[in-house]
Amino acid sequence: MEKKLTYEQAMTRLDEIITTLENNKASLDESIALYQEGVELAAYCDAKLKNVEEKVTKIYNGHGFEDYQEGQDGDNH
Repeated sequence: MEKKLTYEQAMTRLDEIITTLENNKASLDESIALYQEGVELAAYCDAKLKNVEEKVTKIYNGHGFEDYQEGQDGDNH
């Protein structure tokens, strides 16, 4: 799986996989490969969401938006 996917791209691909599997449009071997890809995509999306949740919690808990920006671009204004 391409790790540089955005969350939205990963979810779109996951939806495609689900549709293919639900509609029985793949052979057994293809279905297994798609299922494995889907599990990896779901884990990737879950990790992305947890990362965002941690950042939002840090901002919300009083560290402030400026602290968050400094961590993102490396500047220490």
